[in-house]
Amino acid sequence: MRRIELFFTAILIILSFNNTSSFSQDDNKDASMKAYMDYMTPGKEHQMLAKQTGDWKFDLQLWMDPAAPPVSAKGTATFEMILGGRYQMSKQSAEMMGMPFSGINVIGFDNAKKVFVNSWIDNMGTGMMYAEGTYDEATKTVTYKGKSVDPMSGKDEDFRQTIIYTDDNNFTVEMYMLGKDDKEFKSMDTKYTRK
Repeated sequence: MRRIELFFTAILIILSFNNTSSFSQDDNKDASMKAYMDYMTPGKEHQMLAKQTGDWKFDLQLWMDPAAPPVSAKGTATFEMILGGRYQMSKQSAEMMGMPFSGINVIGFDNAKKVFVNSWIDNMGTGMMYAEGTYDEATKTVTYKGKSVDPMSGKDEDFRQTIIYTDDNNFTVEMYMLGKDDKEFKSMDTKYTRK
């Protein structure tokens, strides 16, 4: 572990020496080192994500068409913090439309950009969904905006996702897509309860 820390410290020092600015070399080195340390240090947003660590169950509703009834499924999820508390990873599984479903979600908070970052992969596709979002303290909601691929056209389409943190034992994930008339509709609603 000590060897890895020394390696990254050496990289940070080299990067800071190669960085050109109007500051003196020492000031520039100190500012660069501080920026990198701030970037890599987990903060309150990461602590918020860590509260979900553990085993959960969920009830999912999925709408392929806003006019059609939803597909329903029940599943389980395990949440853990990885890479020194910098990211939350969840592994989720369910039975959906008669097939086994599994997915992996990785959420973090980018200290430099000041946004939550969210990536999702599952066994019902070969692409990756990616979104960035901000947290509203008043509603305890992270609202993400991102892109996912439309398998029919192969083109990216916009989506919006909200994660509503009701309390330490309950949260809801909602996803919204654009319909054929370019009006947003709810395509997914998943309610999680801690086991």
